Amino acid sequence: MELLEQHFDTAFSAPDGIQKLRKLILTLAMQGKLVPQDPSDPPASNLLKEIGAEKKRLVKEGKIKAPKLLPPVTEKEKPYALPQRWQWVRLIEIGYWALGSGLPHSIQGETDQKILLCKVSDMNLPGNEKFIVSSNNSVSEETAKASKLSVSEPGTIIFPKIGGAIATNKRRILLKRTVIDNNCLGITPYSLVDLEWAYQLLLSFDFSKYQTGTSVPAISQGTIGEIVVGLPSAPEQHRIVAKIDQLMARCDALEKLRATQKAKRLAVHAAALSQLLDATDNGSTNDAWVFITQHFGELYAVKENVVELRKAILQLAMMGKLVPQDPNDPPASELLKEIEAEKKRLVKEGKIKAPKPLKPVTEEETPYALPHGWEWVRVRDVAQLITSGSRDWATYISDSGAIFVTMGNLSRGSYQLRMDNVRYVNPPASGEGSRTKLEENDLLISITGDVGNLGLIPPNFGDAYINQHTCLLRFMPSCRTRYFPELMRSPLAKLQFDEPQRGIKNSFRLSDVGEMLIPLPPLTEQHRIVEKIDQLMVLCGTLDQQITAATCKQSELLNAVMADV
Repeated sequence: MELLEQHFDTAFSAPDGIQKLRKLILTLAMQGKLVPQDPSDPPASNLLKEIGAEKKRLVKEGKIKAPKLLPPVTEKEKPYALPQRWQWVRLIEIGYWALGSGLPHSIQGETDQKILLCKVSDMNLPGNEKFIVSSNNSVSEETAKASKLSVSEPGTIIFPKIGGAIATNKRRILLKRTVIDNNCLGITPYSLVDLEWAYQLLLSFDFSKYQTGTSVPAISQGTIGEIVVGLPSAPEQHRIVAKIDQLMARCDALEKLRATQKAKRLAVHAAALSQLLDATDNGSTNDAWVFITQHFGELYAVKENVVELRKAILQLAMMGKLVPQDPNDPPASELLKEIEAEKKRLVKEGKIKAPKPLKPVTEEETPYALPHGWEWVRVRDVAQLITSGSRDWATYISDSGAIFVTMGNLSRGSYQLRMDNVRYVNPPASGEGSRTKLEENDLLISITGDVGNLGLIPPNFGDAYINQHTCLLRFMPSCRTRYFPELMRSPLAKLQFDEPQRGIKNSFRLSDVGEMLIPLPPLTEQHRIVEKIDQLMVLCGTLDQQITAATCKQSELLNAVMADV
């Protein structure tokens, strides 16, 4: 117990430490190691005799059925040594079963009757975290009797017995007379058993270890009822409950402190990044960087801040604040002239259609000022092709052939294609789908559902096609740098992806893609920006790895400490 007290700080440091500490507290409590034994306490065997007498009385009064005889606990079944005055019993010996009933729809719908109808879903209602104080349905005494429903008494401890809910290990105490449904099971402790102790006892078990079935797991009364548990005397049960309450309150305080510290760390980091992004001169930019540098270790001890740092790096890049400008660079306006000449040539050669004139970028549209030599443009200004895939690909799905890139292959916050689940197609050579045959450096964008997911076609990708849910954005040859994919995953692009979505299913029109507002730096600066992004993203990856390693080390330390308790 002293060792447990000494290592609350270790649990505080480990990410799952407080949760593990709570489990350990319950384990120690149920093994008789949480509070000292009092030699003046009556032995648990006396309590067991009194429980036996209560059981007989309840059977005689017709309140419960005569329980089946249970096999005695064998030495082989005893998982650990108990204190001297404790007694090994089967779980169901501390109470009797509360069984579920089928709940016809015809009796559901009322909420103001005396008897609650409790389903597993009702355990999740606000206020029902420990005690069932409300439910979505209730019935009258008359309806319960007419429908032959099994009514459980207040003080019954219920839990899920079927499905994935078993693994949630929810335990709830009934405060009112309640009918539980067939997906629940309960135990009503005998009056001489401390209800809170019985509740903590049931919480100490992971019932998913006792479930059977794979598609629909279930736990049975027979299996749960025969679990071997240690029974202390009633006075020791009270002391155990008091100690559990004390230690759990400390765990609550630790969780609150940790949440406060984390929230403060996130808020300070957000303020620092905001100062960095809002800086209007080199002096304020440097001040923001100095603050982040001075508090780097503390700020980047959590992965949430690394995520935000990645976003800030991309946003700074798109604001012209990530690398210094070089006055010797040809301005972006010169690049635009080259692009315009290139488009005219491609139109003349019949390789692209003459583009429709775009509305000019107005000052009101621009979210911030750009460095000298940059230009605000629209995606269509730098694009050779903006289109989407054709429909009716189902006919051409095959086990081999060309790669069929779908939205499932695109990434959120990245332009790396996810190729763990690849489909193939064999389209006819002259089919409509050939219009969107993919090329190296094509950027794919999801335009329905989860809009804004990306994928960049790498070199030597092979023949590949897309369907109508994906936009193909092919930049002009002089703009096929990685600056543009980086731009399209930046906060600036995400903001625009989120704005004009329409319909029941989010959608983004091809015209929306073409009209997106983007900052265009000089070509040579684009290369410097990409190089700097790569360098800083490697740093972010290193930070993530360090946090993971530190987290694992803290968890290993906690596990080692707990193994000694």
